[in-house]
Amino acid sequence: MIAEIVRQLQAEGMGIAPEDLAQVPPYLTEHIRRFGEYAIPELGDEPDAYVPRLDVDFTLLRGDEPATEGFSQAA
Repeated sequence: MIAEIVRQLQAEGMGIAPEDLAQVPPYLTEHIRRFGEYAIPELGDEPDAYVPRLDVDFTLLRGDEPATEGFSQAA
C-alpha cells in the first residue's frame, strides 16, 4: 500500500525524499481488532503482481558505509 502511494506521487511529479520514507512505519497501526472478528469477502480475489522496487535513492541515509557492515556472516 505504501509503495503504491509512493509510485502514484512519483507519477504525479512529486519528489520523494528517502528521509520522508524513513519516518513511515511499515505496518498498520489503526483499525486493528485485538481479538479478531475479521470478515474478508475478498479472499477469492487474486491480487495484482507485487513489484517491490521503488525509485528512491536510500544511499543518502546510509552515507558511504556498505549496507552489510555490522552484520555477522551466517554459518
